[in-house]
Amino acid sequence: MIDWLNSVIVDHSAVQAVIVLSLLCAGGLALGKVKVLGISLGVTFVFFLGILAGHLGLSIDPQMLRYAQDFGLVLFVYALGLQVGPGFFNSLHDSGLSLNLLALCVVILGLVMTVLLPCTCGINLADAVGIMCGATTNTPALGAAQQTLSSLGISASGAALGCAVTYPMGVVGVILALLFMRKLMAKTHHLVIKNDDDDNDSTYIAAYQVHNPGIFGKEVAEVANISHLKFVISRLWRDGKVSIPSSKTVLKEGDRLLVISNEEDSEAMTILFGEHESTDWNKDDIDWNAIDSNLSSQAILITKPQINGKRLGSLHLRKHYGVNISRINRNGVQLLATPDLRLLLGDRIIVVGENESIHNVEKVLGNAVADLNEPNLISVFIGMTLGLLLGCIPIALPGISMPVKLGLAGGPIIAGILMGTFGPRIHMNSYTTQSANLMLRAIGLALYLACLGLDSGPDFFATVVRPEGLTWLASGFAITVVPVLIVGIIALRALNLDYGTVCGMLSGAMANPMAMDYSRDTLGSDRPSVAYATVYPLSMFMRVILAQIILLIFI
Repeated sequence: MIDWLNSVIVDHSAVQAVIVLSLLCAGGLALGKVKVLGISLGVTFVFFLGILAGHLGLSIDPQMLRYAQDFGLVLFVYALGLQVGPGFFNSLHDSGLSLNLLALCVVILGLVMTVLLPCTCGINLADAVGIMCGATTNTPALGAAQQTLSSLGISASGAALGCAVTYPMGVVGVILALLFMRKLMAKTHHLVIKNDDDDNDSTYIAAYQVHNPGIFGKEVAEVANISHLKFVISRLWRDGKVSIPSSKTVLKEGDRLLVISNEEDSEAMTILFGEHESTDWNKDDIDWNAIDSNLSSQAILITKPQINGKRLGSLHLRKHYGVNISRINRNGVQLLATPDLRLLLGDRIIVVGENESIHNVEKVLGNAVADLNEPNLISVFIGMTLGLLLGCIPIALPGISMPVKLGLAGGPIIAGILMGTFGPRIHMNSYTTQSANLMLRAIGLALYLACLGLDSGPDFFATVVRPEGLTWLASGFAITVVPVLIVGIIALRALNLDYGTVCGMLSGAMANPMAMDYSRDTLGSDRPSVAYATVYPLSMFMRVILAQIILLIFI
């Protein structure tokens, strides 16, 4: 029996490697569900379980280890890029721009502290970069750094150890910094906490009565051009009858309009139309089909590939079918249905019209949920291939002797972002359901962390108990806490941002979903989640790229 167990668990083989990695992933993920004081390290437990197994002498074939680690990293970062791609470039506009600039300040401050570690603490730069990756809980950046060190002929074991030593404090340090800021700012009356009831959703529904003489007798299109406001008139009541207005509809005094716009424009809408009714049309329990007997409202899911990437206005749904598109739900976010908005597979569009007309629109858009349940694996494998090829292209930068390569982490994440953003525009079906994307990311990250832990395990505890191990811990804690505190206090005190938004922004800048979850649960608000999603793509991308650049510049 013992010999059989040794042959299966200990002796190197393909079967043994799969069994060991599967057990580590399963055990780590099970431990990740345990919370202490409301905090969980999640998938990170796979990493620590791998370290323990490596310390106890368990190993797998080195080539199998390298393959599983690299494949897991590529799968994780590509799926990550694919997920954030549709919102990546939009996050660089309007209010998202200021949040991204603050997040970049967090990234740059941590980078400067990392570069100074060799001078201040005597830590070599390769180990310092690993410490930074652990302190910022950023394993893709570690993967990129390891690739760069290998290309330079330098051992990457120190970087992996540095990441392993500082990772736990990276998770906890951000949460401690957020708690400290809350208490500090509350004492100085610079803390603003907003509930979700105060949130400005992407869309806002309100009823207005036309009493402004300046728009009497004008078409809806003329009013929109004059005001430069973006809005959709879903319904029009006139003389006791309801209708669906078009851009050619002429407005008359006393018309009652149901308008979808942005909440910040509600005051301007009141001035434009004349009177804002007090009825709250944004409640979740409104039965839209009971508002009137002639019209119905239905959410239709876009499932036809030929619609993917088309602009809403190019479908001419109002002209052909006599319906209005009031708003669009994309991944839980309500979007205003403007003519230039590009539709994506998986979007849910709210259609208002007669039942027969809605049924005809349903045929055009699909609304077949089963069609989206099967993940499009062809585009996933093509995208990863393009990402790996992109990662192999040498990029010459001024002042750097060796060309920079995006590597296994940088190439696939860029390919994922580009595929998620521009794939629909060239009618390439890059859609994956949220559950399928989450599955790809979870498998990839678990494989990567299990292999990383196995590789780091033999030297981990010996490193921690040495004097330099304590130096690594202190340095990592500083890289975690100092940038978060500096930028967070500036955002709260100088920019008067609300606390929930700042928590999400800082968690995204530090690639720390555990801190974001803690903030969201504590505040009972989705503001941390929104801010996290806004800054995470750019922050992740910059950390992956900059981790390589500082090694090429300073080594």
